[in-house]
Amino acid sequence: MSSPPVTEASVSGVSEGRFWFERERVLGPLFLLPAVVYIVALVGFPLVLAVLYAFSGVTVGNPRIDEFVGLDNFRSVWTDRVFQKALQNTIVFTVISQVIVLILANLLANILSAEFRGKRLVRFLVLLPWTTPVALGVLGWFWLLDSVYSPIDWTLRFFGLLGPDTALGPARNMYYLGTTELAQFSVILVHIWRTLPLATVILLAGLTAIPQDIRDAADIDGAGFWRQLIYIRLPLLLPIMAVATLFATVFAFTDLTIALVLTRGGPVNDTQVLASWAYFRGIQGGNLAHGAAIALFLLPVLIAIAIAMLRLARRSGADEGS
Repeated sequence: MSSPPVTEASVSGVSEGRFWFERERVLGPLFLLPAVVYIVALVGFPLVLAVLYAFSGVTVGNPRIDEFVGLDNFRSVWTDRVFQKALQNTIVFTVISQVIVLILANLLANILSAEFRGKRLVRFLVLLPWTTPVALGVLGWFWLLDSVYSPIDWTLRFFGLLGPDTALGPARNMYYLGTTELAQFSVILVHIWRTLPLATVILLAGLTAIPQDIRDAADIDGAGFWRQLIYIRLPLLLPIMAVATLFATVFAFTDLTIALVLTRGGPVNDTQVLASWAYFRGIQGGNLAHGAAIALFLLPVLIAIAIAMLRLARRSGADEGS
């Protein structure tokens, strides 16, 4: 059986079809479609559902979402002492951890940008906490901070820093997760451990992007390390540091796993944060409306951070264009 002859019309039809798929107006939305579907399905729909829950009286025992209660859930949540403590802890933990992360990330980025033996291994070890699943990492910290078998306490006892007549007190264990101050310190410490690699990698990428001719000119002028750091590296890294801080703030402000796995909000809600309290109130407590209202208090901060990110991206794009 002979094949149909190739005509000019068939060739032009194929070329027009290929040209149609090569158009930017068609190809751009086509490539963006999976991302849009992903955002709508995993972010947009839960957000709309949370808003509906927050303005209704829905609970596990009363699943009706059409009972509009206005702002009653928000008023009830706002007067709750545990919520006020969780809001305070969320802000304090985020601010303290991110200030320390910003300082340490600058230090690590400058160290890792230099040439030394074992540089790749050190970079791998620095990045490892970020690549480790957060739940497994926090479980590791849960063991490290155990009230009886903590290897940190064993090390302190070995060096004579913990026990009778020592600097840290007569007790044989520190009870990191059982006292308020140490539990809050432990949560902040794990936040730093978790977000430091991301900020370091972002700042390291910014350091490597500094033109070599600027560094060479500074070396020729006799500028030492501190002068180059203060007058060249830090000013050029300010937009990058802002981006790193914004990303790390989002992760720290909305984190649920650390407080949930490490302390479960204890002792006596002293390490409770908004994300964990929304989980306990809405999921475990069965009051879905109150849980959604608590979660929505995170929304204004996230919107402000998103606006700041977009402005930074627009400003950096304008600077590159000029």
